[in-house]
Amino acid sequence: MKFMRSRISSKGQITIPKEIRKAFGLRAGTFVVFEPRPEGALLRKGTTGQHPVDKIYGCLKLRRSVDDVLDEMRGPRPAANPRRDRRRP
Repeated sequence: MKFMRSRISSKGQITIPKEIRKAFGLRAGTFVVFEPRPEGALLRKGTTGQHPVDKIYGCLKLRRSVDDVLDEMRGPRPAANPRRDRRRP
């Protein structure tokens, strides 16, 4: 993608070039985050505030601990291995 410029309006607004909007899925109403950096400001696509997992967190009611359920699904956890010697012979 080539280098593009935009100008700040008297109201402090900028126009994001069409190619950038299309490439990153930026539409009207999309939240963005400005991150200050020593060399300038970084514009990143933001979120609506709540992560999708947060919306359902706590909905699942278990009669056992999560560790017990995972052990049942995956099998028992392996015993802790002592630190391996990573040197090659």
